Amino acid sequence: MDDSSFLTGQILLALPGIGDPRFERAVIAMCAHDDQGALGVGIGHEIEGLSFHELLGQFEIDPGAAPDAPVHYGGPVEPRRGFVLHSTDWGGQDTIDVAGRWALSGTVDVLRAIAEGTGPSRWIVALGYAGWAEGQLDEEMTRHGWFNVPGDAALLYENTADRRWERSFARAGIDPRLLSSGAGTA
Repeated sequence: MDDSSFLTGQILLALPGIGDPRFERAVIAMCAHDDQGALGVGIGHEIEGLSFHELLGQFEIDPGAAPDAPVHYGGPVEPRRGFVLHSTDWGGQDTIDVAGRWALSGTVDVLRAIAEGTGPSRWIVALGYAGWAEGQLDEEMTRHGWFNVPGDAALLYENTADRRWERSFARAGIDPRLLSSGAGTA
């Protein structure tokens, strides 16, 4: 992996005091990071009042035996566009592998497969994404605001949205209660 893609497959965490309320306590599963820019899907906040079964209904898909689940706020970019982060045991027409850690799909075939019981074994549905232009995230990483940890299935699928932020920091040996929302001066 070259240096320009080091965040692909990582979990990006917003530090306290990031300065943008859209990213307060954000947990972003980074799916692409290269010299063209970066793309991640937020998995730290659920969209109130919208469930997976309701989303399926908007596409006239019978949920079948699929469990109902929360829909996550994927990010401020294209908030009506859906994405599914999922295990690598399923692939569809637009599925991309994310550093061998998870997969990303963005077409309705993954929703149908989940509803039919033939889709990925683990999944998270989100609307919207977080995107950065060429070099933008690299610049932001040099200032106060973001922290990254290796991404894995446990962080994605074994935690609820409201626990991912703390658990991700804990995995790095950091107690997030001790993080300061401001920087000091010398």
